[in-house]
Amino acid sequence: MNVRTRGRRSSTPWADLWVHLTLRGTAWLVGLAVPILIFLVLTRESLPAFHRFGFWGFLRGHTWDPASGVFGALPALTGSLLVTLLATLLALPVSLGMAIFLTELAPRRLRPFLETAVELLGAIPSIIYGMWGFFVVAPLLAATVEPALQATLGKIPLLKGLVAGVPLGVDALTASLILSIMILPFMSAVIKDAFQMTPPLLKEAGYALGATRWEVITGVIIPYALPGILGGAILGVGRAIGETMAVAFLTGNVHRIPTSLLDPLTTITVALANEFTEAHSDLYLSSLFALAWLLMLISFLLLLGARLWLHRTLGEARS
Repeated sequence: MNVRTRGRRSSTPWADLWVHLTLRGTAWLVGLAVPILIFLVLTRESLPAFHRFGFWGFLRGHTWDPASGVFGALPALTGSLLVTLLATLLALPVSLGMAIFLTELAPRRLRPFLETAVELLGAIPSIIYGMWGFFVVAPLLAATVEPALQATLGKIPLLKGLVAGVPLGVDALTASLILSIMILPFMSAVIKDAFQMTPPLLKEAGYALGATRWEVITGVIIPYALPGILGGAILGVGRAIGETMAVAFLTGNVHRIPTSLLDPLTTITVALANEFTEAHSDLYLSSLFALAWLLMLISFLLLLGARLWLHRTLGEARS
């Protein structure tokens, strides 16, 4: 024992304390101090807009008119939430299917190649997605898919309002579709890792009871991996709601509340990217900062709600 430890260098108390304080300080700085400082700066810069229109007045305002000095956040806020929700609804089932196939159904020799191909989608720059969506996907949807949706769903009284308007391809539907493709790699990677963490004994117990592969997937793997599925969905939501360049190509940047999937719209990130350099007055600039403040608040509330739901779900499962 003495021979093994004689050559080792014993750590001193001050070295352990230095490492401990450094790691704790880094954690507090990154996890708490930086977000609080960003939030405080955004709050300070947003105060003129909130004082001019009121918080609820700015939040519920329908008009965004820089020439008249009237600013309302509701169109951009509605566009952000709509595009994010549609992209998540489109990407989540596909991500689940991809994760199930890669972990349970794909041949072992093909899994590394398929996983690499999926991960490469996340390495493509967002501006490439935007250009591809604008020059390829948008004209294709405007010429084929959107007229077909109007010819089918447009005849159903309860659904015809969803596809009303002129099919131009630069609308909420195209932006949501491209955004769903962008968040697929992130969601599927997290969900796949959650599936792989399922204990083999649980799956073997299911098979031993006579369950089929599908019953094991739906009754054992998915319930066990539910926190990971939620984590992947939240990661996708955070990626989608903060996306800028790809959405800027495909939304039309129109400050109005969309009433149809074929309506052009804008989002908070698109408004910030397109108009920040054009802000010619302090009130205009403060209103843009107020939009950024709302975006940060929404992201925080989404993350907080997801963590509370996850904590409640895990608590019920353990009890």
